[in-house]
Amino acid sequence: MYGLMAKDYGDSNIKTLDPVTHIRMRPGMYVGEPGTGAMYHDCIYILMKEVIDNSIDEFVMGNGKRIDVTVNYDSGEVSVRDYGRGIPLGKVVDCVSQMNTGGKFDSDSFQFSAGMNGVGTKAVNALSEFFEVRSFRDGEYSEGYFEEGRLKSQKRGKQKEPQRDGTYIRYKPDQKVLKHFKMREDHVLRRMKMYCYVNAGLTINLNGQTICSDNGLRDLIADEAQFEKLYQPFHIKTKTLEIIFTHTNRFGEEYHSFVNGQYTTDGGTHLTAFKEALTKALNDYDAKKKFDGDDIRDGLLGAVSIRIMNPVFEGQTKIKFVMNDIRAQLVADMKKEIEAALHRAPAETDKLISKIEETGKIRSQLNTIKKKAREHSQAVSVRVPQLKDCQNHLKLDKINKKTGKPEGDGTMIFLTEGLSAGGTLVKVRDAQNQAVFLLKGKCLNTCGLSKNVLYENVEFFNLIKTLDVDETLEHLRYSKIIFATDADVDGLHIRMLLTTFFMRFYRQLVTDGRVFILETPLFRVRNKKEQYYCFSDEERETAIRKCGKGCEITRFKGLGELDDDDFRAFIGPDMRLTPVTCADDTDVEKTIKFYMGNNTPERKDYIMDTLVCDETSFE
Repeated sequence: MYGLMAKDYGDSNIKTLDPVTHIRMRPGMYVGEPGTGAMYHDCIYILMKEVIDNSIDEFVMGNGKRIDVTVNYDSGEVSVRDYGRGIPLGKVVDCVSQMNTGGKFDSDSFQFSAGMNGVGTKAVNALSEFFEVRSFRDGEYSEGYFEEGRLKSQKRGKQKEPQRDGTYIRYKPDQKVLKHFKMREDHVLRRMKMYCYVNAGLTINLNGQTICSDNGLRDLIADEAQFEKLYQPFHIKTKTLEIIFTHTNRFGEEYHSFVNGQYTTDGGTHLTAFKEALTKALNDYDAKKKFDGDDIRDGLLGAVSIRIMNPVFEGQTKIKFVMNDIRAQLVADMKKEIEAALHRAPAETDKLISKIEETGKIRSQLNTIKKKAREHSQAVSVRVPQLKDCQNHLKLDKINKKTGKPEGDGTMIFLTEGLSAGGTLVKVRDAQNQAVFLLKGKCLNTCGLSKNVLYENVEFFNLIKTLDVDETLEHLRYSKIIFATDADVDGLHIRMLLTTFFMRFYRQLVTDGRVFILETPLFRVRNKKEQYYCFSDEERETAIRKCGKGCEITRFKGLGELDDDDFRAFIGPDMRLTPVTCADDTDVEKTIKFYMGNNTPERKDYIMDTLVCDETSFE
């Protein structure tokens, strides 16, 4: 019964935890998965967001146009100083320590706030080694100092030196709770940019770097599209709604959505409403033509921002907006504004429609190619020759009631080179949850190629069929896609070819944190009594010191050289995976073209100009 034998289940088994203890025991309920800091939504960034959101709410209400943020990327220590109204002096301690306490319950004080639950900074406080808060108002100050969420001291008095009104918070995440993490500068910088894009006129000073946006979402689309936009973006702005969109020649669709200045990376009701409104508006614009929604959205780059009282989000991290009861009204309002924008700029609208019609023709041609590919692959429809499948598969539409995660969440597929490593993987894998897809050497470089290649190339066609991402990513069959290649030049090249394929055609899998690189040992150091597998030069040197002089050092070239039993451990629960990430995708297309395109002389010059040689490597 719930993990306990019935005879052991009594009054003593029922526990009542105070809020601080509960937050520290179950941080995932409040700030999401702990993570290592490698992913954009790891809780180390959510902690920072919860603090800055309060300063953003002050700006939205017209109080304070600047926020100073200092981040120590190694320790995770963060300080935030805003110049808003400052927390009321008598409630400073309560606002950061007492659950369900805050000014956001008063709609007169915060009309368009992202935080509505009175939880945010309390969770940050509870999960911090130390947490310091200080409010400045009308020449007075009030402060509190906490350790592990417990108040250690508080003061209130007159300011010795005049300070501008506002709030100062400094904290350091507690590694006893959040374990090992390291903040990434690109993730932090992207968050600050998003704050400024959706709050035009706001200035954020990050470690001395000034970040601001005079044109708001216009600047966001300009930065994201750069020179790729096919027509001037359509921009709509009212008191509570802002929409901007254009098309590029990229594959797929890309959106940025916001609610009350909150970057909702998982979209939600407002984003769904925008897609529906855009389709309806375009079809009503020219009654003689009926466009398919997929054709309209292919290559679309857009941003949607709404301001609404009492927003509802899915979870405390607020990355998905869920208010289906207002969806119909949002669609109607957005459609009306989009139609008006289309009529205001008929020349740009003609370019938009031409893009959609061209996409429709390409889709029709692609469907013909798909049909031929399927006709020539009847054997593949029964079995993919390169696949050694597992018994369980990911089912995103079925949630496990016990874990709260989709069924098959622990499944994975290894994309590996040739029969040597593949044979070892097949032998030692967990056949319940681990599949293996055998690549025939180096796959095709897809840089600059059209989507036709996915169906004309047998290997990619088989891979797409294996993953089941042909029509939609919602049918993805494995929770993790893992590159398992040799640690040599050819292996690294295969990683780059696979990364190019996923980034060009299935970038959402990368941004969703589905794609990884398997780290396998580079060295084995051993003597007669003990042996160590080492993943870096530093680990090798440590192992040498442990084994002493005269120890045997082996440098592994390929995965097939590893012992079966040891390999089983390397792909077990403690396997080392490095995520393939796309934190700030502003220059992704440009980067792919530079490193994987036909500009060999330019790339060679770059390598020679930036190459750093380690003289010891020639000894």
